[in-house]
Amino acid sequence: MGKPAAVSGENVAQGSAGSRVALPPGQRIRDTRPLLESRTRYDQVVSPHWWFVGPAMVLALVFVGLGERVLPPPAVTGLGFVAALIAFSARYLSRFEGDENEPLLRRMFAATILVILPMALFGFGISHWASLGGIDWRAALAALIAVTALGSLIQASRRHMILTVNVPIWTAVVMEDGNLIGAVALLLCLPIAVFASLKQIAILRAKREASDAEARLQRRAQEILRGFEETGQGWFWETDRRGTLTYLSFPVSKTIGRKYNSLVGYPFATLFDTTDNEGERTLAFHLSARSSFHDLTVRARVSDGMDEERWWSITGRPMYDDFGNFAGFRGSGHDLTEKKRSQDEASRLAQYDSLTGLANRYNMLKTLDRLMEKPHTLSRSCAVLLLDLDRFKQVNDTMGHPVGDVLLEQVSQRLQQMVGAEGQVGRLGGDEFKVILAGRPDRERLAYLAHEIIANLSQPYSIEGHRVVIGASIGIAIAPEHGETSDELIRNADLALYAAKDGGRGRYHFFADDLHSQAEERRQLEQDLRDAIHNGGLELHYQPVVETATEEITGFEALLRWNHPEKGPLSPTKFVEVAEDTGLISAIGEWALRTACHDLARWPEKIRVAVNVSPLQFANPQLPAIVTNAIARAGVAPGRLELEITESAFLNDDEETGAMFAALKRVGVRLALDDFGTGYSSLGYLKKAPFDKIKIDQSFVRGATQPGSRNGAIIASITSLAQSLGMDTTAEGVETLDELELVRQHGCSHIQGFIYEQVLTAQDATERLNMGLKAVPRGPRCTRAARRKMLRKVVLDHEGQLYSGTIRNISYTGALVQGLWNVPPETVFSISFSDSHQVIATCRWCDDDMMGVEFTVPLERDMDGNVFVIGARGRSDHGPAGMLSKAG
Repeated sequence: MGKPAAVSGENVAQGSAGSRVALPPGQRIRDTRPLLESRTRYDQVVSPHWWFVGPAMVLALVFVGLGERVLPPPAVTGLGFVAALIAFSARYLSRFEGDENEPLLRRMFAATILVILPMALFGFGISHWASLGGIDWRAALAALIAVTALGSLIQASRRHMILTVNVPIWTAVVMEDGNLIGAVALLLCLPIAVFASLKQIAILRAKREASDAEARLQRRAQEILRGFEETGQGWFWETDRRGTLTYLSFPVSKTIGRKYNSLVGYPFATLFDTTDNEGERTLAFHLSARSSFHDLTVRARVSDGMDEERWWSITGRPMYDDFGNFAGFRGSGHDLTEKKRSQDEASRLAQYDSLTGLANRYNMLKTLDRLMEKPHTLSRSCAVLLLDLDRFKQVNDTMGHPVGDVLLEQVSQRLQQMVGAEGQVGRLGGDEFKVILAGRPDRERLAYLAHEIIANLSQPYSIEGHRVVIGASIGIAIAPEHGETSDELIRNADLALYAAKDGGRGRYHFFADDLHSQAEERRQLEQDLRDAIHNGGLELHYQPVVETATEEITGFEALLRWNHPEKGPLSPTKFVEVAEDTGLISAIGEWALRTACHDLARWPEKIRVAVNVSPLQFANPQLPAIVTNAIARAGVAPGRLELEITESAFLNDDEETGAMFAALKRVGVRLALDDFGTGYSSLGYLKKAPFDKIKIDQSFVRGATQPGSRNGAIIASITSLAQSLGMDTTAEGVETLDELELVRQHGCSHIQGFIYEQVLTAQDATERLNMGLKAVPRGPRCTRAARRKMLRKVVLDHEGQLYSGTIRNISYTGALVQGLWNVPPETVFSISFSDSHQVIATCRWCDDDMMGVEFTVPLERDMDGNVFVIGARGRSDHGPAGMLSKAG
């Protein structure tokens, strides 16, 4: 390879035609032929036409002998013919073409054998013949002239000069001497020499053309390589044996923000920061071992003023000189920065959730696996909290997925703030989140954290001007007591989460062994529900709605019932949630519409029927068509059908909600706002939504007659608002005469409850209407103490015999207990809520495994009438340590 060419003033690349190509300042010219793997060609040391000299020697001897009329002596003949034979062998042995690696001695040996030796032998033979007196010296001279002229023409590079110099001189000598033999020899050799010269000129011309083409190719290669370097797609480098840079593509210096002159002459390794190539041999290893390397990933050492990271892939191989000595490295490189960024982004997406930035399911599982695979049992201690957002699906279905995405981002931010450095927060997908806490967490600390998370996530969110409120349920499992593997721990935390949701949502629950049986029960319930939908196992029962002014039945509310083939009648609260979670609620809702319209067709024209519409149904664009089809198949007037819609069905007061209301009103059905005041109550949508009725939830009716209750004022406000908007009102859950009197006083237009009628089957409802529309109130005068739903395990002690039970609801005077069968009334129990808190209760009634008990001493209540389940020193599964847990 050629050495760098120093050019004063400006570095240039010199082409074969003299063209000069400017190079960037400071960049030296290097021979690019080795990069193209081309071979350097040299002139042949012996001309391919040198063999013509052999016949010329023979002819010279023949003509000298003829001219002198004498035969050459044997020695001369032998020397001449040996010389001619050696020269003639050049036809086969003279094609020595060398490159830079061919030894000089080999080329000199070829020249000695094929040129020098035959010429010396021929000269010695002719001279010896003349010295013996066998021939005249002038004849010997003529032979020597002819052979040397021919040899010079063939072997020399400027043949025309040989002709113009040698031939005139020796021709003049021959003519002056009058030597006929010499003249004839000269005339015979001259055509041979001219022919050989023309052939040699053609060869030289071809060589010059090949040399020019190679020079153009080299110049073109230099331009292409320089253009390739300038694009930044790749670059080249070279070092000496000490690892010092002797060449570097100029754009590299600009890429890393360093001066070119500061790079050339410095160690090659200074271009890079030390990196870990994940088990691959490092650059320093290859340079010290003098071994080739290919596509080695390195990080460039950029200047301090550049914030951007640069990554390169470099390739190199060692170089050796003619004697096998190490001469340095030569190689290339290309930019990997964008590819590295793409790989890092792909790795991030594989490990983290793209929406919230939290660790994803895979990442969280790997974290848990690392904790659970530690060698010591104590080091495997950790806790898993599974979170599920309550009512998030309603937000997604009613307000749209973009709003749901923003909500998930805000939830993730709150979660990270709550957990902090204590653990890792991840999103499993949808509205499910996971928290992993390493170490041996205290149950009370976990309970406090879960309570705070639920309270924090339940605070309102502001999204695009809308106020959104959701909740959260949490299941907690602790390793190793709740599982010694990741799968066991996650499964048990999931079971605890289901238990928390079954308990009314907005709660947390620690895993317990009996949850496995509950999970299996839920799974079986889901399968049975699917079979019931397919086989017609569901029924609609009807509760009468009575007009307050006339006390006549004006309609019914359709209520879903399921008579399980093994468990008997099941409450809707038992299976409706399963239907909602599994997506079966849409099919059930459509069936309920068709069935209710079919039953309505058999009743008097003035009777209406109300059917509940779930948020999923309301969000379905096909709902108007489904309603129209049900009405048309039953042949009833649209105004006799009333759709009860909860506030959660239209959280997003947008165009789609308005369009759905307009479409339903075009069908002609009536619309009722169900459970008003219990959800996202807003007076804003009452002025837009075309409701015909507002239903007052039974939670306002219950306890409204109790001293100090504010429920009566709320009922009065709702009825006044409805009257102002031209809407009817229905008070739900009226069970006592004093409640009936109160809702009448506050102006409710309709009443629904056990005070008038129990829930009826379709056939019983038909028979009831045949008896007349008049309704007579029947029931107790006063209401019992307000009860609150709860799910709590307790231990009941009867004469030393212990029983396990579950409290389903509770008031300050009594509770509903599940788990004991066929208990005789008046049986006395000691109920243990905790180790330090027991109450005495008496069984008043028992139905299958349900038992109603009355407390001997009423429980304490706070100022709002809420019941304390345990004492101040006690502890609750549904609240942090030191807090009083209230029923509900």
